[in-house]
Amino acid sequence: MSSIGQRSYESTPPLRVAFLGLGVMGFPMAGHLAKAGHGVVVYNRTPAKAQAWVAEFGGQSAATPREAAQGADIVFCCVGNDADLRSVVLGADGAFAGMKPGAVFVDHTTASAEVARELAAEATQRGLHFIDAPVSGGQAGAVNGALTVMCGGDEAVFGRIQPIAMHFAKAVTRVGEAGAGQLAKMVNQICIAGIVQGLSEAIAFGQKSGLPMSLVLDVIGKGAAQSWQMDNRGKTMVEDKFDFGFAVDWMRKDLGLVLDEARRNGARLPLTALVDQFYADVQAEGGGRLDTSSLIKRLR
Repeated sequence: MSSIGQRSYESTPPLRVAFLGLGVMGFPMAGHLAKAGHGVVVYNRTPAKAQAWVAEFGGQSAATPREAAQGADIVFCCVGNDADLRSVVLGADGAFAGMKPGAVFVDHTTASAEVARELAAEATQRGLHFIDAPVSGGQAGAVNGALTVMCGGDEAVFGRIQPIAMHFAKAVTRVGEAGAGQLAKMVNQICIAGIVQGLSEAIAFGQKSGLPMSLVLDVIGKGAAQSWQMDNRGKTMVEDKFDFGFAVDWMRKDLGLVLDEARRNGARLPLTALVDQFYADVQAEGGGRLDTSSLIKRLR
């Protein structure tokens, strides 16, 4: 059985594409591209993961990012951080060394706006194109082809990649020039941090008051307090279940990017900085791999 959810694919001309990074997000994202009829070559730092992907979806695997990128119209990427991204893009075995003139590199890593601008400039010098395109929606969104993708880069180049990215997304939107996609993802993470802390305090307060919190969440979820976090994490927070979802370690990485950018642009983020420290408390208690909703554990 396929590891990706069922969805219909709009007709787009088949392209040769590469996908670098087959983690919990990249594996199903690349799978959607293959199921839509594109010729996909994959690369993963751990070759066994690439071999498993080929066994499930067909296509080919390559030994280096450069080999994967050769002949590709679009190279997609989803790795861990700025350093991981540079390692698969630059250097003799990097994707840029193998890409044909005019090809597009689309980066779905949640990384810094700084590295997005750096790689966009490098791509231009090489006669290539670069789109920063971080995603929101988590593993479930990747599996179900329902991610939200925030893009930065040239408008005409974005127009080339948008219909292809829609194979694993429900929305693919350009928000500005190079780096703007990463900045939009930072806005997303700021919002989530505040909402999860508020939801944690609300549930802990209700439980201390002796309220039936699953019922209370059903009631207030029909009003102005409703949010994705309440709908998808509220009851599991009540039940003290956190062994799934978006890990605290990943959220701290993302909030580190946010706070670094705020120091550069002068934005004041007192709540975000505080919640980041609350997440550090969860890490210190051994909860780094728990879902971000485990923030409530501090209050119990």
